[in-house]
Amino acid sequence: MRTADLTTALILMAGGVLVIWDSLRLGIGWGTDGPESGFFPFWLAVLLFVSCGAVALQAWRRAGGVPFVTRERLKPVLTTLLPATGFVMLTQFIGLYVAAAAFMAFYMRWIGRYSWVAVVAVSVLFPLVTFVVFEKWFLVPMPKGPLESWLGY
Repeated sequence: MRTADLTTALILMAGGVLVIWDSLRLGIGWGTDGPESGFFPFWLAVLLFVSCGAVALQAWRRAGGVPFVTRERLKPVLTTLLPATGFVMLTQFIGLYVAAAAFMAFYMRWIGRYSWVAVVAVSVLFPLVTFVVFEKWFLVPMPKGPLESWLGY
C-alpha cells in the first residue's frame, strides 16, 4: 500500500508541477479585467501539489508490508470500474447521453437494486436535463450518437 500511495502522490505532484509551469506561462496575476488565464489553474495546482506532498509524507512514514489490494477489496473496485469502463467505451459509439442513461440504469438496478420506476425516471430524466443544460443553454456540444442524429441534433 505504501508503494501505491507514494507512486500515486508523486505522479499527481508531477502533474501539479506541469500545470504550475503552464499557468506561469499564461500569467497568474490579476489584470485590469480580472484574473489572468493561469490564475485559477495555478492555485488549484499548488493545492494539489501540497496535498499530494502531505500524502507522500504520510505514506513514507507508514510501515510497508500491507498489500495494495486484497481479494475482498478488489470486488467493489471492479464493481465500479467495469461499468464505468463500459460507459466510456459506449460513449464513442452511442453518444454521451444514451451511454449515461444506460450506465445509470444498469448501475442503479444492479448495484442499488432500485425499483424499475426509479431506474427509468433517473436514467431518462438526468441525461435529458443534462442535454438541455449543455446543448441548449450553454451551447456546449457533447459527443452524440445515432439517436441524437435521428432526432436532428
